Amino acid sequence: MEASMKAGTGEKQQETQQYKVFPILFAMLLSGFIGLFGETALNVALTPLMGLLEVGPTTIQWLTTGYLLVLGILVPVSGLLLQWFTTRQLFTTSLVFSIAGTLVAALAPSFEVLLIARVLQAVGTALLLPLMFNTILVIFPIEKRGAAMGLIGLVIMFAPASGPSISGLILANLSWHWIFWISLPFFLISLVCGLLFLPNISTLTKPKIDVLSIVLSTLGFGGIVYGFSSAGGHGEAGGGWTSPVVIATLVIGIVALLLFSIRQLSMKEPVMDLRAFKYPMFTIGLLLVFICMMMILSSMLVLPMYLQQGMAVTPLTAGLVLLPGSLLNGFLSPVMGRLFDKFGPRWLVIIGMSVVAIVLYLYTTIEPTTPLINIIMMHVFMMVGISMVMMPAQTNGLNQLPRQYYPHGTAIMNTLQQVSGAIGTAVAVSILSAGQARYLKGVDNPQSPENMLAGFTSGVQNAFVFALILALIGLLIALFVKRVKVGSVEKQQSSMH
Repeated sequence: MEASMKAGTGEKQQETQQYKVFPILFAMLLSGFIGLFGETALNVALTPLMGLLEVGPTTIQWLTTGYLLVLGILVPVSGLLLQWFTTRQLFTTSLVFSIAGTLVAALAPSFEVLLIARVLQAVGTALLLPLMFNTILVIFPIEKRGAAMGLIGLVIMFAPASGPSISGLILANLSWHWIFWISLPFFLISLVCGLLFLPNISTLTKPKIDVLSIVLSTLGFGGIVYGFSSAGGHGEAGGGWTSPVVIATLVIGIVALLLFSIRQLSMKEPVMDLRAFKYPMFTIGLLLVFICMMMILSSMLVLPMYLQQGMAVTPLTAGLVLLPGSLLNGFLSPVMGRLFDKFGPRWLVIIGMSVVAIVLYLYTTIEPTTPLINIIMMHVFMMVGISMVMMPAQTNGLNQLPRQYYPHGTAIMNTLQQVSGAIGTAVAVSILSAGQARYLKGVDNPQSPENMLAGFTSGVQNAFVFALILALIGLLIALFVKRVKVGSVEKQQSSMH
């Protein structure tokens, strides 16, 4: 059931209607949801896992760092993979890795086996994410894309946000292995559905594979993700930003990324076409998504930590406090998609970023005595604001790209989301630790429980000040958002043929 895209708009829409859109979306979104759920599901289990697997905090951190590292290395070359392999080949390979990783994790007897399983899972997610975006861009006409991208928004935002809540519920009643046993059947359903209904929709151009570009990309993105993740996890031996390993990997990452960028701009068939940045709405959308992901992932790390250590609630309660906002954010993404199709992105993005900035300002005043209901309401409003920004900015940006840039645009956007997560969490944890240390230096008895709690609170407030600054920068960028005109994009795309 292979369908090729024609130049004319009428033919394009006719072709679009030939796709069995619902089962294709179902297969992609279900596997994407479970893959991204796995990204954060282990967060609340890391502390008990240290005891069960007999490893320290620096070692256990690799279950998260290793996962992010694989995403940081593989997602940048996904644009190339989309041009070399068919949709069905990539989807099947992605699901096979995800299923294998989940099964190995569910049976894992030791830390080493669990780490291998996490790497396999990450390979599956890294292949799936860009494929999901590219498929939506091809099977939906531009005027209906907002609603479809809203469903992707539901998955991308709700899945990692719900990870700690759902795994908290699982851990309260079952062993940590069940986080993976429960995920497994959903991957199997997605695979069957994809094999039955997913056609080959991408155009294979099979560009020349430039090995040097892939090496530079791996060193660049891998170095940055590893460097920031290690610094946030307090380095190899608790050295943080001063650790020689962290400094070396960040320097190697930045230099390699610079060389990678220069090489891509000078090549006729680049691995990742950075010329996509010449489309202003794509660049603005990318910046807004980057800032949103930094805010979400840093607050998702800091807030549960404060709820458990500062306010002495259980992991399950901490997960449940964050659940209403996460649920609402997921369900609002398709609604925002329809509003985007109708009204465009500008006012959605400006209002959304303003709401986020106000909430983050309120978070900077958080105390151990802050009522839980206040934190729930603040989180709800923050997640509503984020849903107003993420999907409209992302869709509007991708809409401006001509079709030959779709694989590259989705690869750039997904790569920077992974990098932003590593940077956001590392900087937030470092600011938290520095604020705590600074407070304790100024008191007579730093070891007293009262001072320890006050120091931790001070550090958390500082971390939210960092998130607030990000929101204000995002609000400034949002003022430059303009709606991409449908006609101009279609003209661009048909002129290519």
